[in-house]
Amino acid sequence: MLDWALAGMLIVLPALVLRASWSRGSPSALDQALLRITAPLQAGVSWVIEGLGGMWGSYVALVDVESENRELREENERLRKELAATTRKAFDVEALEDLAVVKKRTPADTIGARVIGAPLSPVFRVLRLRIDRGDRDVQPGMPVIVGTGPVGRIDKVYGDYADVVLISDPASKIEVVLPRTGGRGLLIGVGRADSYACKIEWLERDTKPEGKAAVGDEVVTSGLGASFPPGLVVGKVTKIHGDDGMFQSVEVDPAVDVSRVRAVMVLLAPPPPPDPDAKHKKRSEPAFGGRPL
Repeated sequence: MLDWALAGMLIVLPALVLRASWSRGSPSALDQALLRITAPLQAGVSWVIEGLGGMWGSYVALVDVESENRELREENERLRKELAATTRKAFDVEALEDLAVVKKRTPADTIGARVIGAPLSPVFRVLRLRIDRGDRDVQPGMPVIVGTGPVGRIDKVYGDYADVVLISDPASKIEVVLPRTGGRGLLIGVGRADSYACKIEWLERDTKPEGKAAVGDEVVTSGLGASFPPGLVVGKVTKIHGDDGMFQSVEVDPAVDVSRVRAVMVLLAPPPPPDPDAKHKKRSEPAFGGRPL
């Protein structure tokens, strides 16, 4: 019986509330009482519904923003990859153009190679280069150059790859000359972890004042030793350490920035010696050894 009474109240009460809300004119005492009782309840229900609606709208907006952010991140990643690829191609094109110039002006058999590795020291200096030429193409001891000067020599060859020891390594030795003074010497790598410095411990000097090496003097390959072609710019004198009569001890800063080298040229054979008669005009000899009367 109680259940039926409760069910009846749940049906009748909303109907009375609706009738009181829709009635026009002055409300009756019953309508005023119903509205006074149900107004706070309606306000609470409205607040809950509006709050839920606002939360749902914010959630949908956040989902849309996250989706847009994800698309922007993907687009930025794609653009970064394209920029990196374009930059790498620009370096490759520049390196190939440089090698083409080197090959054209080098009077020796050469082969190009791409740098595929460059181990670094703890202070971010390149220790050696690894190139994509192996035992079928190169051999230990072969000189390695770029357009700006000597890089080093082939050290180890294994499979399809080879390691290049740099001119800054203590194991590297190159015959050099200072064009301004004419002094000759042997360039040896210092082997510092924080620089690519080289040295010439026994640099010949003239007794004249102008025969003394000075900071800023250019150092080039002499061509002796049947290895590097003559005239390649090795670097410049940066320090004068000693002056012992006919010899000097100097420090040289290499011209090649090995941290930026992307491709190199390997000399497969020593360049031919210069023709001593190249500057003299030869008289053409008649055919068959005879001379016209």
